[in-house]
Amino acid sequence: MQASSIGPTGLLLPKFSWAQQAANRGNPLKIPTLNIGEIRDDRQHYQLNIQSGNTRFFDDLDTPTLGINGSFLGPTLRLHGGDQVTMDVFNQLQESTTLHWHGLHVPASAEGGPHQEIPEGGSWHPSFQVIQKAGTFWYHSHLVEKTGEQVYRGLAGMIIVGDAETDQLALPSEYGVDDIPLVIQDRRFNQDGSFQYISTHRDIMMGMRGNTVLVNGTRSPYFVPTTGKVRFRILNGSNARTYNIAFSDGRNFQQLACDSGFLGAPYDMSLLELAPAERCEIVVDFSDGNPVDLISLPMAADSPFQSRGMMRRMSGDNDRLQVLSIIQQSSLQTSDRISGKLTDVADFEDVGIDNTRQFTLSMAMGMGMMCGGGPGGRGQRGGGMMGGGDQFFINDAAMEMGVINERIRVGTTEVWEITNDSMMMHPFHVHHGQFQVKERNGRAPHEHERAFKDTVKIGPGETVKIVMEFAHFSDP
Repeated sequence: MQASSIGPTGLLLPKFSWAQQAANRGNPLKIPTLNIGEIRDDRQHYQLNIQSGNTRFFDDLDTPTLGINGSFLGPTLRLHGGDQVTMDVFNQLQESTTLHWHGLHVPASAEGGPHQEIPEGGSWHPSFQVIQKAGTFWYHSHLVEKTGEQVYRGLAGMIIVGDAETDQLALPSEYGVDDIPLVIQDRRFNQDGSFQYISTHRDIMMGMRGNTVLVNGTRSPYFVPTTGKVRFRILNGSNARTYNIAFSDGRNFQQLACDSGFLGAPYDMSLLELAPAERCEIVVDFSDGNPVDLISLPMAADSPFQSRGMMRRMSGDNDRLQVLSIIQQSSLQTSDRISGKLTDVADFEDVGIDNTRQFTLSMAMGMGMMCGGGPGGRGQRGGGMMGGGDQFFINDAAMEMGVINERIRVGTTEVWEITNDSMMMHPFHVHHGQFQVKERNGRAPHEHERAFKDTVKIGPGETVKIVMEFAHFSDP
């Protein structure tokens, strides 16, 4: 299990002991409550109360946390294609927040971005129709300059979308039994049990990484399967860490989906890299009855997502981490054989390309990081990374709430060529819906990326080409 000792900085530093883990099991994996909504006026209503509370990650310590309908994280929301949905969101915090439906194709007025702030004590009631295909999505705070901190403290949850086509597939689908959500997050704790957030220069440079892995808010979790095959819906809900998902005995698993939709057919693999905000669905066969651990391996030395230069020395993605223990069972219910075909994945390019745009991702380096300078020493608000100013740029421009950098005509299909001109990997997320990865450095993407996505990782020096339809909604 995970023992805790007081380190030189007064932090609770986890020390992993694999022998103790096996002997003491750890803690049973928490399964988030499934919220299927309530039908009123021919609509599915989901009540979401954003609240503060305390959560006990350690036996004798309470951690102040944020949650949705609970003290930490939120329920899993189950939606279905064609449903008319209303989210009834109530902010019970003593601060503003938002809720963003990450990956859902909804009108701008309903998507919960930074412009849609819910004040302290306020409420928000967006309505929309579920119009995308089945997939695993998530929701989280997206408040300007507070997104990272509020998600770190607990404002996040998973969304499962089903549809008539994939409902017919012989897949593990009993929530909490053989269809299991795994929200993976890393956290760092102070001696009094409180979360530690952004306390070192490394945190500022590389993003917030923790030394304790939580899964669904469970420390040192274990899961006892009752079926031969189990479907894991995995969300990297961490602020900055990339996970290299594998099993300790090297066993293969079948990937069903990435981010926002199914692959054409299950894909056999034994290692999967997931950047923050990326999701995947996998099916694992446990019918051999052997105990095994879900782990995160150090990033391969030749991975295109490895940081470069001084960033590489500071990266926390080169740790081996325990994620979830699978406890042996002597008898398991037999699972159905998974079909060799899952769905037909439409090709956005088939409808024709109306426009191509180039975007370059960059970040301030050297003295610019400390005193507000961007590329070429420019800074718009000042303060740099230490003072909350601008340090990340797209086409040499930092984000400004009142500025529209690009305008896209509704009903068009565009190709975006995104180049990462920094020394660290960046996940690139597009609000509005799904895109397809068409090229990575001039080559076709790997099989596991050939489905609908809304977040793509772009390594230092890489150029990734995506294609996206901008359909249904417009908003000036």
